[in-house]
Amino acid sequence: MTDTNVFQLSQPGTFTDPLTEVLRTGARALLAQAVEAEVSSLLSCHADKLTDDGRRRLVRHGHLPEREIMTGIGPVAVHCPRVRDRGGEGCERIRFSSAILPPYARRSKSLEVLIPILYLKGISTGDFEDALIALLGRDAGGLSASTIGRLKEAWSEEHARWSKRDLSAKRYIYFWVDGIHVQARLEDTAQCLLIIIGATPEGRKELVGLTDGVRESAQSWRELLLDLKRRGLSIGPELAVADGALGFWQALEEVWPQTRGQRCWVHKTANVLNKLPNSQQPKAKRALQEIWMAETKKDALAAFDAFVETWGVKYDKAVECLIKDRDALLAFYDFPAEHWKHLRTTNVIESSFATVRHRTIRSKGCLSNKTALAMIFKLAEAAEKSWRRLNGHNQLPKIILGIKFTDGIEVVRSQAQIAAA
Repeated sequence: MTDTNVFQLSQPGTFTDPLTEVLRTGARALLAQAVEAEVSSLLSCHADKLTDDGRRRLVRHGHLPEREIMTGIGPVAVHCPRVRDRGGEGCERIRFSSAILPPYARRSKSLEVLIPILYLKGISTGDFEDALIALLGRDAGGLSASTIGRLKEAWSEEHARWSKRDLSAKRYIYFWVDGIHVQARLEDTAQCLLIIIGATPEGRKELVGLTDGVRESAQSWRELLLDLKRRGLSIGPELAVADGALGFWQALEEVWPQTRGQRCWVHKTANVLNKLPNSQQPKAKRALQEIWMAETKKDALAAFDAFVETWGVKYDKAVECLIKDRDALLAFYDFPAEHWKHLRTTNVIESSFATVRHRTIRSKGCLSNKTALAMIFKLAEAAEKSWRRLNGHNQLPKIILGIKFTDGIEVVRSQAQIAAA
């Protein structure tokens, strides 16, 4: 029983979610504990430092004014603690800066990643506020159309600075290369975004190049590779993995002729199967897998010949598509076996930029070139943090030293061979 029969109804455009409120309360408590732990660690590191009159030099000094951080579960109010240095002055003063809660931060990094994803999914600038209100709640402020516009400008400037960074201290063992076609809103021709991902000597994958070109032409790839070289990347990769786009391979031969090429088996399989009737595709797909999954190059060549013999008479176009890149399809056998799963395809690019491809198909393109580059750069920057390190990364220094591999196994040279060399 209640004392009144009057109940408050939910207002249009709002909703009450007790679970979300519990999550926000828990997030607020955890955030406060984490920042307090940072302060305690800083104080303990400087506990032995005293002022001239014998007091502790570094002490707590209240909190900064409360501010709200916009997160994936809506706004979370936080109080950042302050510390006071009683003895230091100027540059010698000890200051506290939270790594968890950066100064002036108003939104979480995950939310900044959400914005380009929504944009690339087809949400227009004017619809962002409504979309984010639906996701984060009515009190999700600070994300109006004008704010989104300023973010896009800032990201474009960030991409421009990144595109001019110095590469003289960099070395990449492998390249994965691909082009993504985007029909920009105000452009007459299809824009092609040229993407290069590289593997460092430590086995980590990094975004190396991202720019726009003209239909993956040799000239566009040449300009990108020469730009990398001018900015200090004097030594080319040992192996480049890409599809059969002739533009890239022609440019690579001119800029870094010593780099070997590996054709992507995913692209090649799709191209071969497209030249076969549907009834033959399942069997042909298994036959192609037997080639690139073979344990040795000799076994792969035997499976290669078997495919040619099986389909060569009746489906000559499919076989021609396969045999024209015979050597380049099997180049990975001359590199460590631990790396094969990484080298046989351009999957690192395909999976990371699937959102961009999907968005291009769905919305028929509504981006300017500048905006497309900015959005895709931010997505790539976020995806880069989750890219897996190469298996067998300890083998990469051996490749730099010129050690040879056969069927994925290191070739051990005798003392007489070393002396003769």
